[in-house]
Amino acid sequence: MSLWSRIADVLTALVSGESLSNIFNKLKTPPERTVGFTIAVIALSAKMAKADGYVTQSEILAFKEIFRVPVSDEANAERVFDLARQDIAGFEIYARKIKKMFGTQTDTLEDLLEGLFYIAVADGRYHDQEDAYLKRVSEIFVLGDLSFRVIKARYVK
Repeated sequence: MSLWSRIADVLTALVSGESLSNIFNKLKTPPERTVGFTIAVIALSAKMAKADGYVTQSEILAFKEIFRVPVSDEANAERVFDLARQDIAGFEIYARKIKKMFGTQTDTLEDLLEGLFYIAVADGRYHDQEDAYLKRVSEIFVLGDLSFRVIKARYVK
């Protein structure tokens, strides 16, 4: 079963009302851990795009630039993105799950935060709501204020 088939199964569970907590409990070990990480990254990205209230085409394209999805799997990735972009509620759960997966390995967490910044500025503006969202994700990742400011300085003038 491919990664994206597993993601489609998780989407079905979400739509049917299974709790996010139960789903992530099932996704603790490989290859399911990869599925959990992929879903969490897509959800954080979609919710980042929605943080200012609007999801623009430029933000969607920015996501696709950063997180390459095989053409055969785009429909499943889009389903996850569309489901998550409805609002930003729950983004902290996804951030905590990712933090738990990587513990003190901050390189991947910093890369992910940088990707979220890239999406945030893709529409040509950086909103207060986006700043609050990214700051909170950085806090959950335990990256520290200096790391947050360094990454922010790369994207926000």
